[in-house]
Amino acid sequence: MFQVNDYLAYGNSGVCKVIEIGTPDMNGIDKSILYYTLQPVYSKGSIIYTPTGNENKAIRKILSEEEALDLINDIPNIETIQESNDKLREIIYKEAMKKHECREWVKIIKTLYLKNKQRLLDGKKIASTDLRYLHEAEECLYGELSIPLGIPKDNMEDLINNKIDLLI
Repeated sequence: MFQVNDYLAYGNSGVCKVIEIGTPDMNGIDKSILYYTLQPVYSKGSIIYTPTGNENKAIRKILSEEEALDLINDIPNIETIQESNDKLREIIYKEAMKKHECREWVKIIKTLYLKNKQRLLDGKKIASTDLRYLHEAEECLYGELSIPLGIPKDNMEDLINNKIDLLI
């Protein structure tokens, strides 16, 4: 069970802070169940209520500082997605995003960063589907890494891209 003030990753809502555990005073809520009251860190003003027993793959504690640093240092070893068929590659991206795991986000970011760098060198545009998944993966990863590392989310892109650039 999570505690008040814990940061967690909650599905597609990204990083949330547990601000309360209890039964919200709302109509239609089962009063016999405890709920986490979550505040998305990067979406101010919204609140999420989820039952405490709803701890599945879509809700997990965010990485610790040590885990975040290990992940960043391991970027050179994380494989890229090697599917040449656009439709199949999009399915792989979609499935990777559904896993809500940092390594999967890194895989997408690394794949698309390297692919798009080459496309630009070849004078080609970046595919809109690739751009969409790149931004989605970046949003998830950078939001999660910024909390334990104490680095603003907006500065995470440079940190990750610099690590990928070491491969080139």
